[in-house]
Amino acid sequence: MTHRAFLGLGSNIGDRVGYLRDAVVAIPDVVAVSYAYETDPVGGPEQDAFLNLVVRLETDLSARELLGVCQEREEAAARVRVMRWGPRSLDVDVLWVDGETVDEPDLIVPHARMFERAFVLVPLADVGADLLPAGYDVAAAAHAEGVRNVGPLESLV
Repeated sequence: MTHRAFLGLGSNIGDRVGYLRDAVVAIPDVVAVSYAYETDPVGGPEQDAFLNLVVRLETDLSARELLGVCQEREEAAARVRVMRWGPRSLDVDVLWVDGETVDEPDLIVPHARMFERAFVLVPLADVGADLLPAGYDVAAAAHAEGVRNVGPLESLV
């Protein structure tokens, strides 16, 4: 049986648009893609701005299987893990899987910090607004945290 799932994607080095496009095409069961948002990095070292988006899936994959998909996409983008929250060609996170909760060392679903991050919640509003906290003001959060809509991924160069 299929269920709804959401993945968050981000890139801030190299061909950001290309990495995101390639990942979205390769992820199975994508039914919706948010707008792309340019965001300032949160935490970690000084680094360039990210492009972030969220995809919605209708899938029969479990959270654990989706983690495998995320890791495959990161590997395909030649992601190198040098430092926590450092620059990356591609970051893909399992944010939410309807009906599934996971709390393991390498996977937490719902994502542990998704409700604290405008760079996740603003694009999530495009494809899964029902998951937003009650009263969440998308426009105010985007403005306060520097989350800038740069348009649909397919229109970016």
